[in-house]
Amino acid sequence: MDPSDDPGERSTCTTSTFVDDFSNYWTPVMYYRASNGTYKRVRQLGALFHEEARGGGITIYYSAHQNFTDTVAFKKGFRMRNGDPNVRTAEEASKYRGIDYTCMLDEGTRFTNRSATFPDHQCPAGILTTIYFPPCWDGVNLDSPDHYSHVAWPAEGGDVGIGALCPATHPVKIPQIIYEIRWDTRRYNVGGKGGLWPEDGSQPFVWSFGDNVGYGNHGDYLFGWKGDSLDKAFKQKNCVDQICGLDTQEIPDANKCMINPMVDEPVEGWLDRLPGMEV
Repeated sequence: MDPSDDPGERSTCTTSTFVDDFSNYWTPVMYYRASNGTYKRVRQLGALFHEEARGGGITIYYSAHQNFTDTVAFKKGFRMRNGDPNVRTAEEASKYRGIDYTCMLDEGTRFTNRSATFPDHQCPAGILTTIYFPPCWDGVNLDSPDHYSHVAWPAEGGDVGIGALCPATHPVKIPQIIYEIRWDTRRYNVGGKGGLWPEDGSQPFVWSFGDNVGYGNHGDYLFGWKGDSLDKAFKQKNCVDQICGLDTQEIPDANKCMINPMVDEPVEGWLDRLPGMEV
């Protein structure tokens, strides 16, 4: 996509609770594969206290570095990706960081029961997938051929860049973007509605692009905030709540924003194949 194509200028509504956020946040969809070879999309759950979001949605976090004044808001046309749908092994996935799965024991499970692949056992409260994006930028390129090389991780390592030092090659501190999605895998557990967990004990989930191991999970981010609204939010001193001077809308209003399907293909219900895949 051309970096000059600004979603904030072309969009007429947003599903975000922040009315100035027209950014594009993308992740693949999780499917359940039945023993007869058919597939069904796994329902997404809304964030805590936002369960009424249409389709479950996704929770997005924007985290500033320790010194808020050091954080530079994204520029118009900026985009990046973390992860690669073609990755299938731990060695291949080592290039990327901050992507994991949490087997949820309850709605509040975080930072425990984590793995780099689909959990190999039933999760009582579903599966949480998390994608952290690199918080350091080269300060020049809005994108790169692999959508990844123009950003980097903190020099001292780690996934969360708050307060960390950026490497000399990517010295500009940008907000760290974090995606969090709750997948409702509960109905597929033994004893759950339908009792659909495989008899051989194997995990039955697969990403929409065909990865049933999980190393290929990935997320795309395309900046699209209106004007300088995000920059102003980060310049608010010690802003640690969810508002930071930004205008918001209620979820029922956000739910009214919909895009018409661009491809005439079934994606819901029981499917003979994954969407976009040849038989």
